[in-house]
Amino acid sequence: MAQQTAPAPAPVHEVVISEDVRTVHDGGKLAVVATTEVRDRHDLSLVYTPGVAQVCAAIHARPALARSLTIKRNSVAVVSDGSAVLGLGDIGPEAAMPVMEGKALLLKELADVDGYPICLDERDVDRIVDIVAAIAPGFGGINLEDISAPRCFEIEGKLRRRLDIPVFHDDQHGTAIVVLAALRNAARLVGKQVGPGLRVVVQGIGAAGIAVSELLLAAGVTDLVGVDRGGIVTARRSTARDPIFRRLGKRSNPRDLTGTVEHALDGADVFIGVSAGNTISEAQLRLMGRNALVFAMANPVPEIEPAIARRHAAVVATGRSDHPNQINNVLCFPGLFRGLLDAGATRVSTTMKLAAADAIASLIADDELSAECIIPSPFDQRVVPAVARAVAEVAHREGAVASR
Repeated sequence: MAQQTAPAPAPVHEVVISEDVRTVHDGGKLAVVATTEVRDRHDLSLVYTPGVAQVCAAIHARPALARSLTIKRNSVAVVSDGSAVLGLGDIGPEAAMPVMEGKALLLKELADVDGYPICLDERDVDRIVDIVAAIAPGFGGINLEDISAPRCFEIEGKLRRRLDIPVFHDDQHGTAIVVLAALRNAARLVGKQVGPGLRVVVQGIGAAGIAVSELLLAAGVTDLVGVDRGGIVTARRSTARDPIFRRLGKRSNPRDLTGTVEHALDGADVFIGVSAGNTISEAQLRLMGRNALVFAMANPVPEIEPAIARRHAAVVATGRSDHPNQINNVLCFPGLFRGLLDAGATRVSTTMKLAAADAIASLIADDELSAECIIPSPFDQRVVPAVARAVAEVAHREGAVASR
């Protein structure tokens, strides 16, 4: 019998990393820093044995004390399986680590929250839920990140039902919160309101698109039309998809439109794109109503070139930092987790998300509001305290806080 040779390994394509990017990532972007000193035997007896046994026994007798006597009080797990990273797609857990580190770095730098990047070499939904639930006692919150749809919906839902700490998928809800904040101000600028009279089109009915749609519906929008590769989302068309897609199909599209994005855009006030670059033409944009608002957020290439969109829209926003009105999740998640941890919150509610969006929007005063300024800068130091305060107030009002 002839000996079989193993197939040759696939060629490895070198990726060039610029020197400045390599420098900030060298050795990782995080480190553990002690909050107390160990200078002598007395200090050792306090932070470790025998003193630590008193704290362990106290927490065993009253588990709620873990929120005040351990790092749980200020810790968030940033969890990913690497299945939907940025625009890179399914690149796996190790390659996802730089993004999770970056998320943790922003939590620390902007909100003094200790984030821990955790990348799981696992794709099974129930096993991921079990793993996260098993490590949850050491954290005050769970930030899910870069997990592909529709698995992300199932993972978040199961964890929310199982855990007594907030679970937040930022790709979904962080995007939705910042979109709503920007839309409130853009609508105000052109004399419109986020409510029943506003006609909204959302293109891209994946994780972010569904979350954006659900939050806009919760904010009072009634005429919302979703569009994906198959065309306009309808109650009839949605029956073959997952339960979350079906629910959106039943709650949206009140005029029962069918067809393509062109049919959805005809007379629309707002276009929100969370889909793919270069998927909307100038001719299609011309179909929108007067003082149109265009949020073309595909990254790095928007659904339509911003310069072209400005010919027909009163306000244009993107997900990019090199254009005005960047809709970026960093405006939300640091302050949101700061507020959740400060309150000792046990969950994230829709009311908290609405409050976070209102807090962000409120930072743009009437005399600042313009077509190129509908949203604060990520470096505006008012953002984190405003969001944290709004979220914590709702958590207390709703009684969604742990016993102390």
